[in-house]
Amino acid sequence: MTKKWYNYFVSVDDANSAGTSSSSVSGRGASSTNAAQSVAEIASSVAAEPTFTTPVSDPNSFEEIYRAAEIPAAPQGYSILKVAQMLESEHIRNLPSDVKKSSVLVALDAAGTDIKDVILDAVRRDRALDTYERVQQRSVEELESRKTKENGQIQGEIDKYLTEQRAKMQSNSDEVAREKERFSGWRLKKQQEEKKIADAVGYFVSENPITTGAVSAQPPVSKTAQRS
Repeated sequence: MTKKWYNYFVSVDDANSAGTSSSSVSGRGASSTNAAQSVAEIASSVAAEPTFTTPVSDPNSFEEIYRAAEIPAAPQGYSILKVAQMLESEHIRNLPSDVKKSSVLVALDAAGTDIKDVILDAVRRDRALDTYERVQQRSVEELESRKTKENGQIQGEIDKYLTEQRAKMQSNSDEVAREKERFSGWRLKKQQEEKKIADAVGYFVSENPITTGAVSAQPPVSKTAQRS
């Protein structure tokens, strides 16, 4: 099989070849080296971070990302996406890898399309996707930073509010404790006063009407009784 220039990128073995000679192996090694160099040259010709000239409204639309990155139309319409579609065609998808490669290369050759242009299109799209990924990552990180700061402020307000409310609760508890202590002291003096009165009354009656213990709590007076 006569090898063409595109064999620098993809090697196609002769199906009728009985074996591989040392010279063919050496040639294939040289071709692989040339291919790597050619691909490296193509990659170096594309900006590491393409400029997005328009905003992307739908991050899930890769076509919109490609348009925003102003990726030029592929020659003859043979973008890397079209080539990927060709490789998945029902006509060749189940064929051996080398046959699939050669089939696509023959189609490109017939269309007058340079495989280098297809590789260049692939690199441009990959760079666009990588750049937009970094754009989204920065956006997420900035959002996280803002929201973390906002959450910190909210937490500070919550802590301040809780501190204030706990102080009020403690103040209420302290006030109740003081009132109970005052009332307990008053009740003791009251009982002492009642005992003094009862002792004095006791000299003159057979049944002492004076109570000296703690009184039972009376139920609250109803509003009806208060109005009557």
